Amino acid sequence: MASPSTAATLSWSSSSWLHSFSGPINEISKLPDKRMPMVVFAQKKAKKTRKIILKEDVADLGKKGQLIDVKAGYYRNFLLPMGKAQIVTPILLKEMKIEEERIEAEKKRVKEEAQQLALMFETVGAFKVKRKGGKGKLIFGSVTAQDIVDIIKAQLQRDVDKRIVSLPEIRETGEYIAELKLHPEVTARVRLNVSAN
Repeated sequence: MASPSTAATLSWSSSSWLHSFSGPINEISKLPDKRMPMVVFAQKKAKKTRKIILKEDVADLGKKGQLIDVKAGYYRNFLLPMGKAQIVTPILLKEMKIEEERIEAEKKRVKEEAQQLALMFETVGAFKVKRKGGKGKLIFGSVTAQDIVDIIKAQLQRDVDKRIVSLPEIRETGEYIAELKLHPEVTARVRLNVSAN
């Protein structure tokens, strides 16, 4: 139990404590009733995305070499473990640019080669094709894409894929035009002179 002097001290200190706050409490209640608007800023949840480059085609996402943004979890849990993508870095971007320039230069070189080959085919003149003759101008059999490939190989020492050769149906003697699709943007027109033996 506390001694009487300690109890008196406690009661005095608690009453003085209450008394010291009674003034400001009254003053607070006397303030004019001005309601201050409270502004609350709602913070959007941060979107966690990653800028990646695809290493291979991914259905419903993109093609190989494409730069895209994907959710971090999708990258971490699916694309990365499967080896389908990697995070884009400045070094990787530089390498991509160099590779892109190399591919463009290669495409340009292939196109120029096709243009030179087309020019050569067109300046050669007519390729002579001989077939066994029939009645009048008719020939036995027809001239095929393989025949054109063999003639080009024999006369110009150039290998040509027969799938790029397109020619009209040839069943009689005369002059014809065959087309060789050497490049998506380059088609050579080759003249054929079909004659009977």
